[in-house]
Amino acid sequence: MRIRAAVLEEFGKPLVVQDIELAEPRAGEVLVRLVACGVCHTDLYTASGADPTGYAPCVLGHEGAGIVEAVGEGVTLVRPGDHVITLFAPECGECVHCRSDRTNRCLAIRDQQGLGYLPDGTTRLSRGEEDLRHFMGTSTFAECTVMPEIALAKVSPDASLEGCAPFACGLSTGIGAALYTARVEPGSTCAVFGCGLVGLGAVIGARLAGAKRIVAIDLSEERLRHAAHHGATDIRVAGDDTVDWLRAETGGFGADYTFEATGSVAVMRQAVEAAREAWGLATMCGVAGKGETLDVVPRFLVTGRRVTGTSFGGVKGRTQVPGLVDRWLAGEIDVESLLSHRLRLDDVNHGFELLEAQDGIRSVITFD
Repeated sequence: MRIRAAVLEEFGKPLVVQDIELAEPRAGEVLVRLVACGVCHTDLYTASGADPTGYAPCVLGHEGAGIVEAVGEGVTLVRPGDHVITLFAPECGECVHCRSDRTNRCLAIRDQQGLGYLPDGTTRLSRGEEDLRHFMGTSTFAECTVMPEIALAKVSPDASLEGCAPFACGLSTGIGAALYTARVEPGSTCAVFGCGLVGLGAVIGARLAGAKRIVAIDLSEERLRHAAHHGATDIRVAGDDTVDWLRAETGGFGADYTFEATGSVAVMRQAVEAAREAWGLATMCGVAGKGETLDVVPRFLVTGRRVTGTSFGGVKGRTQVPGLVDRWLAGEIDVESLLSHRLRLDDVNHGFELLEAQDGIRSVITFD
């Protein structure tokens, strides 16, 4: 079938929206007609050429939501008409990682996905005689996409698919970092460094977990207002004195849980140093630049602080994302306030400009 899609032709250059061919789903695959797709920093990171694992040409996009249109042979997890969220972090339910409650790092299709192919090592995207690769196993900057069934979360049809899109990456990453990676305890103190979508998700997750005090830190007063709306009890404009201030605010100890959501290694270090002596846990959600390293003074670890990272917030996509959507429908999460701009596919490069300008929280591309 012929579809319109945004193609990364060359790193550092604007995406090109054009007509391409999408083949029918094969065994274990699903054809999804996209209704909405978030414009995420990961897409911009890859398009810029900063991602050492990036490749071109490919169809970008990974924060998608849509409706199942057709299924391939043997598909049992979804059927035509189902409302689904795309998952760059699949869940086969069978590998050693899926069977463990300690991780969401499914092993089933990782190798081929990382190369830009579907599990059988081929692509469903083409342009004339040229194959185009998939991005993060999803390629949702397109009217339709073909994906493995294990990389789709079936959600309630009562949920707006525009609002579902951020759950495909940024929002679930932040919420999950608090609920599933750090496992924030009720009554605890949390500090969130960076209040973009992931950081606001961490604020929301800490609130849902029952944290008593949630400190939000950012350079933008507008984003700090968003953080207060979503549950932050304290807001602080970021600065060189952030760690000292946070310690002073917590009796000299630091926060029980800290979350870094900026991608800056300097801020990552602050998150470690602001974690409580003896048991503080610093969770790194942001993606650092190519070749950058995190410099941590060993004394901070010897005295009991721990550092961890998180991918997709530790969320098991097929089984846990639907529950997060249900909590939104129950009124526990204000998703609408996170959707800053509605764009058309032809405006995808403007979506990147909005990201770079930190204009709003999440821009969403909508399809007819």
